Amino acid sequence: MTGRPDWLKVRIPGGEAFFEVRDIIRSHKLNTVCEDAMCPNIAECWGKHRTATFMILGDICTRACAFCAVRSGKPTEYDLMEPARVASAIADMKLRHAVVTSVDRDDLKDGGASIFAQLVREIRARDPEVKIELLTPDFQGSLESVRTVVDAGPDIFSHNVETVRRLYPSIRFKSDYTTSFGLLSAAKEMNPKIFIKTGIMVGLGEEKEEIVELLRDAAQTGIDILTIGQYLRPSVKHAEIQKYYHPDEFAQLRALGLGLGIRWVFSGPLVRSSYHAEDVFDQMVARQ
Repeated sequence: MTGRPDWLKVRIPGGEAFFEVRDIIRSHKLNTVCEDAMCPNIAECWGKHRTATFMILGDICTRACAFCAVRSGKPTEYDLMEPARVASAIADMKLRHAVVTSVDRDDLKDGGASIFAQLVREIRARDPEVKIELLTPDFQGSLESVRTVVDAGPDIFSHNVETVRRLYPSIRFKSDYTTSFGLLSAAKEMNPKIFIKTGIMVGLGEEKEEIVELLRDAAQTGIDILTIGQYLRPSVKHAEIQKYYHPDEFAQLRALGLGLGIRWVFSGPLVRSSYHAEDVFDQMVARQ
């Protein structure tokens, strides 16, 4: 592929607000997907909006997906105090909408679901008005783990499908397309009042008809919010970029998703799961 097109160029992180957010995160000894996954929006989110996406259960993932920059290996951390530290950081940052994700922890019986649930309780204890968005792993298909998270009462249950069915074996190791949608469907059935969210990347070699299939599956699953963004290769060890989608193509994908019945589609080159998450949530609520 040639160099990145202009619409994918971002500014270098910096500024007073950026460093304030960084210092709060470091003072509580926390990880963020912003840093560990090399998110291109870190300068905007930390520096302009003063928000970050927390990553719990350590910083070592038990999987090694071909698109992800997070370290993989054998985790050594299982910190029962982590939920309290995240809740404190959320309070220090004065967040009204908190997004929390995690590495995959296939080494844990519940995949870390109990830590997600404890986190919700810790946040609610400090400020019951904070909106909580949880982006979970697939818990190896465990609906019991999904139930643990849903019963804790987050405002949004999110799990990213990431890519089309055909590319799962090469892009999402140890994961399964049907299982991912099954988790989302189960969460919706467990509590219809919770918003269900998923996200995908494009540019990995998917065909148009495969995207249509995924969007149709998302609509049938009852997905409330879908994000679509451009895949950006973290390093030469990761999957190659097969295509840079033009902003007009992202607009077309948004229209297609809405036309198929998905309630809200946020689509653009730099869109990521938690990008402008509070704004998206507020717009969903306003349409209720």
